[in-house]
Amino acid sequence: MGGEPREGVFRTPEERLQGLPDFPFDSRYIEVDGVRLAYLDEGEGAPVVFFHGEPTWSFLWRKVIPPVRDAGYRCIAPDYAGFGRSDKPTELEWYSYDRHVELMASLLEELDLRDATAVVHDWGGPIGLRLAVEHPDWFSRLVIMDTGPFTGHQQMSEAWLAFRDFVRREEDVPVGFLVRGGCKNDPGDEVIAAYEAPYIGGASKAGTRAFPLILPTSPEMPGAEQGKRVADALREDERPALVLWADSDPVLPFSVGERVSSRLGMPAPRPVADAGHFLQEDAGPEIGATIAEWLRA
Repeated sequence: MGGEPREGVFRTPEERLQGLPDFPFDSRYIEVDGVRLAYLDEGEGAPVVFFHGEPTWSFLWRKVIPPVRDAGYRCIAPDYAGFGRSDKPTELEWYSYDRHVELMASLLEELDLRDATAVVHDWGGPIGLRLAVEHPDWFSRLVIMDTGPFTGHQQMSEAWLAFRDFVRREEDVPVGFLVRGGCKNDPGDEVIAAYEAPYIGGASKAGTRAFPLILPTSPEMPGAEQGKRVADALREDERPALVLWADSDPVLPFSVGERVSSRLGMPAPRPVADAGHFLQEDAGPEIGATIAEWLRA
């Protein structure tokens, strides 16, 4: 899709996003409310939608997608506004939980999905699970990885609160540093550079700054009520669910996964061995194979 981005929107130069390691995928584009959104669309069959988190983009799913695609599924992986190959509004205040959900709903409506599987990770949980609750006709199955709905009641660690305060002060979020710190095994400089590639300077990183700042840490905060509604709905939800959780997540330990599963009435989490918070980096092909096998069963 052509056209120049509107004022106050950063669009990553195409050449920065070419030739990334193990990422032979071309993005497709759709414009919603003056913002160009990018998404991967690979393979044919029943759709599987992969929702990334903070501060990643669809590059995160590059090792997970091939086994699922090759098992006969259509793999769709959007980049949220502010991330990856999508446009990046430069005003911090532009970003909200509701707006991310609305933009993703517009994208998925355009794709006319039915009988899809939602695969969610990190901030993809609040976004993707809410979409699955609000549009049950789109999604038939759920795969949950190291995430859950944010209700404002969840206990945030001191380390996370310090990170949020750092992001509030620091415009130029160290995206690659954060990804590296969330992996069990160092993915290497080339991969870290690919996570940094969509951004040039602090203004282009407003979206990555916004997520920690809009996460509801008390029930009174914006988004908490919607999160509680999603959690309540999931407890009554009878759609098949698979919960995968890294065994070495420094952000959300495995015990949190057990608690999330229990509270939502989901199956107990399956541990992903030797993996950190970004378990797709540590164990991508295995995760893809597990999802494909579960879908076929």
